[in-house]
Amino acid sequence: MSDNSFGKLFSFTSFGESHGPGIGCVGDGAPPRMALCEDMIQPYLDRRRPGQNRFVTQRQEEDRVEILSGVFEGQTTGTPIGLLIRNKDQRSKDYGDIARQFRPGHADYTYQKKYGIRDYRGGGRSSARETAVRVAAGAIADLFLKQALGTSYRVRGGVVQIGPHRINRDNLDWDNCDSNPFFCPDAEAAAAWEGYLDDVRKQGSSAGAILEILADGIPAGLGQPIYGKLDTELSAAMMSINAVKGVEIGSGFAAAAMDGREAGDEMRKGPAFLSNHAGGILGGISTGEQIVVRIAIKPTSSILTKRRSIDEDGNEVELLTKGRHDPCVGIRGVPVAEAMMAITLADQLMRHHAQCGILPTD
Repeated sequence: MSDNSFGKLFSFTSFGESHGPGIGCVGDGAPPRMALCEDMIQPYLDRRRPGQNRFVTQRQEEDRVEILSGVFEGQTTGTPIGLLIRNKDQRSKDYGDIARQFRPGHADYTYQKKYGIRDYRGGGRSSARETAVRVAAGAIADLFLKQALGTSYRVRGGVVQIGPHRINRDNLDWDNCDSNPFFCPDAEAAAAWEGYLDDVRKQGSSAGAILEILADGIPAGLGQPIYGKLDTELSAAMMSINAVKGVEIGSGFAAAAMDGREAGDEMRKGPAFLSNHAGGILGGISTGEQIVVRIAIKPTSSILTKRRSIDEDGNEVELLTKGRHDPCVGIRGVPVAEAMMAITLADQLMRHHAQCGILPTD
């Protein structure tokens, strides 16, 4: 029961640790004769790559992807696609002082309890370093969906809140996400967040974030009615990302405060929905409307402030985490969440086709 794989028909299995020789994954289910090369995957990884500005970890990794299998003469062969990303800037000495201590907020304690052994260097397998291979697998899923669904399809995401500071939705412009270091769709909020995060770093602390991930051009009909619901699997995909502590679809928790006359998305001929509180999913099946997912990411647990904890012998200790860490890990979570959205949608599209024999239609 290793549970290092995600997906059923379109799936990937990841491997590797933060300070090992490299990380990678084996993707399975991609159709044959799909154009694919390393240069097509690399732009996705470049968006997540560390060290690009002062608001993310300064670990310098090129995150260059290598295709080891499953591609011949620029096309997928229908066999498993092996992907490898080599680690080049590990500083394992930063973690020597805490080899037997449990960092608050990290998985150190639970990994030790589960396995009786753990790789303490940067968190080993529990490190957010693993998410790079999700982005690589998500690139393949995204390329497949573009081929299958056409130009109306698009997955995109952004940071809509850092700490207590939210965007102003009157300023919403998703094209802004690529022009600031926060993937923020509100240029004014992004400017204000710079000062806020600088102050957080000076205080030796960190901040959490809320991300919003959207999928357009998804046909009605994807998802299963009970145990394979689209929203169930999207929630599982997002909750599998490091530091995610909450997921909501559409209006999410706000729907509990709505009047029933407002909450239900009315319809007119077309068909056309007059609102989208459901976030593009009803009864576990896509409606054809925009799919809306938001995730809450806790503050980075590694901070430059002494914290109280215990060691492996149960002794009380005070520890200070060294190393290079994101003041807000949610920022680089955007490409990861986009990838998990694309992987889930690709898997559900293939499962629909396998059962119904056709792509969903209106």
